[in-house]
Amino acid sequence: MGKAGRGGKRGKRGGKSSVWRGVPRWAQICTIFGVVLMLLSGTSLVGAEALMARYEGAVGKADLFGDQAAGATERKSDIKGPLNILLVGIDPRDDNTPPLADAIMVLHVPEEMDRAYLFSLPRDLYVEIPPFRKAGFNGTTSKLNDAMSFGSRVPGKKPDAARGFELLALTAQEVTGIKRFDAGAIINFAGFKNIVDAMGGVTMNIEQEVRSEHREPNGKHRKGNPNGPGYIGPQAKYPKGKQHLSGWQALDYVRQRYPKNGVPDGDYGRQRHQQQFVKAMAGQAFSADVVTNPVKLDRVLRAAGESLIFSGRGHSVVDFGLALKDIRPGNIQMIKLPGGGVFENGKYLGERFEPEVDDFFVALERNLLDPFLLEHPKLVNKG
Repeated sequence: MGKAGRGGKRGKRGGKSSVWRGVPRWAQICTIFGVVLMLLSGTSLVGAEALMARYEGAVGKADLFGDQAAGATERKSDIKGPLNILLVGIDPRDDNTPPLADAIMVLHVPEEMDRAYLFSLPRDLYVEIPPFRKAGFNGTTSKLNDAMSFGSRVPGKKPDAARGFELLALTAQEVTGIKRFDAGAIINFAGFKNIVDAMGGVTMNIEQEVRSEHREPNGKHRKGNPNGPGYIGPQAKYPKGKQHLSGWQALDYVRQRYPKNGVPDGDYGRQRHQQQFVKAMAGQAFSADVVTNPVKLDRVLRAAGESLIFSGRGHSVVDFGLALKDIRPGNIQMIKLPGGGVFENGKYLGERFEPEVDDFFVALERNLLDPFLLEHPKLVNKG
């Protein structure tokens, strides 16, 4: 079948182009917003020293790239572009189960530091995961999200998510051609509801009616179908048009992906809805209602911080917030990287990127994303 690497293995086409299994991936919305909000909040925090201290103190810290073990202690004098920040969302079950990466995203900031691009790496991307001595791992070909699990295993001890992130980062570098990530973060999806509720909910425009697979109109979980797979009972509905969503509604809306529930393009539709919600949420976070309300701003930032483990490789999350102060929700471009399934003898192995994605990564490396996207408009997610 050929070698897996950047873009994964190029398998036979057939069946659905995207098959997602396993744990929920609605952590993705928390990953995007939690980190983007925290990284871009520098202007709001300038001059508010007490708030900055509380904000910084709320953020978990860990050596996500193995820098301390490598003896790297040098701190750069300032933060300059281009920057690549790896964002990983996890849905931990318990302290004894190795975590899987439910969402894997990269925030790319070009040299000018006045805009950003956000793209996802499919968790099922079929790639070569390199050997990782720290976990006694010899390397294999598997789905990208498995790198987090393989790397986190510590013989005789509980799984270490920070170590798992390190192997995932090494694997993502091979996939994308990015030589070094400048910062990284792990987000726990459970904190997302707290962020939305701390803001008093979020208003967004819903492009078409979506019906919930998982929740009733009152927010309770729907009952399992005793006669087969799926659920039964009344469904929560999200009508077309401007709607105000609470925390549980936001989580529910952004996880819907089935045509029978009003999402005809499946996972691509779910990604688009997530990105649309991110923009609405980020825009509201920077509104006067939040920014000029110290109590609400403090509540929102702390809710985000308590869900976050961050490594700035010598810089704090506030340092990055100040460095990226010129970036706002309106100049973050959401990117869709097309792909399809990898199959062997009819068995689904994972996902692979279309050939043009390799060209996208070359354009990213050469700081040529703007002209590249003009020539490839279908890679731009509207919303």
